[in-house]
Amino acid sequence: MSKNLMQQAAANLKKAVPLMLKHQIPTTPTNYALWYAYVGEQDPQLVEKLDEIVEQYHTCPPIKAEMLYREHVSDPVEIDLVDMRQNLEAMATELSQSLKDTNHDATKFQSRVDTNFNRLNRIEEEGVSLEKVLGLVRELVKESDDIRLSTQFFTGQLDKAQQEIDTLKNKLKKSENDVYHDALTSVLNRRAFDRDLDGILQQSGQGCCLILADIDHFKGFNDNYGHLLGDQVLKVVAKRLAESCRNGCQLYRFGGEEFAIIVPNSHQRKARHLADAMRRSLEKVSLKDRRKNQRIDNITASFGVTEWQKDDDAIRLIERADKLLYEAKRLGRNRVMPI
Repeated sequence: MSKNLMQQAAANLKKAVPLMLKHQIPTTPTNYALWYAYVGEQDPQLVEKLDEIVEQYHTCPPIKAEMLYREHVSDPVEIDLVDMRQNLEAMATELSQSLKDTNHDATKFQSRVDTNFNRLNRIEEEGVSLEKVLGLVRELVKESDDIRLSTQFFTGQLDKAQQEIDTLKNKLKKSENDVYHDALTSVLNRRAFDRDLDGILQQSGQGCCLILADIDHFKGFNDNYGHLLGDQVLKVVAKRLAESCRNGCQLYRFGGEEFAIIVPNSHQRKARHLADAMRRSLEKVSLKDRRKNQRIDNITASFGVTEWQKDDDAIRLIERADKLLYEAKRLGRNRVMPI
């Protein structure tokens, strides 16, 4: 590394570390790399996204940090999936052999060119006939064609390799996406929720609110209309809830017919107002059961809303929201608690 690059790296670290401390960012390798790239300001999209997240959360939740790292910083070469690794190994072996063949052909070509040019240089001295000169030129042309074909083949191999790499990147992106997203509703899953909530509470719990929502009488949808329509209900509810999530609010499928919404930098009254807006939005949802030719317009949900309190951990926060949710169920459903 040159002296200038070392100085720049040191300067970036001096900027990154205080920012991480200020925003209570855990000192993990991923976070170091992310904030190092941020202060380097080489990726405007990364800077903009990270600024928005910090403004909303006063920190950067673990899942958002990991996704930003994967999208803007990491080079996805560490592939754990066996088939991808085997594909890469096979592709590397094939490219290596093609490169060796091309280098061998190029070396032979260079040797022949040097020999023929030496012979051409002796033309005047030896008085070589025009026919021999033309013969030497024809040899050069033929050898040029040979090396051109060899390099064309290698270029074709490189193009093929690039296509395979693009395919592997897409597969990797999908596999990474599957880790934190619910397959049915496409929203973030319980694993992502647990990591984000723990991270937020450890770093900056002040003002963090939690909303738990549970679809009312969901078992009845499955029993009366079948599981396929039950899946449709889950999808449309997730979509409606996600549409209401603004200003840093994040939706997760908590489990079964239950969803969780983390509301950062807020307070219980404001989060309760958001939950009630979500509840009213769901009342307007309508689905059609094509098998029975019936329209279903009685989709509702119950909500429990709570705010972080001093010495709360994730378990206490969830338990409190869960009790309020089931109080809403007990009082008749389709309501938000506390009143």
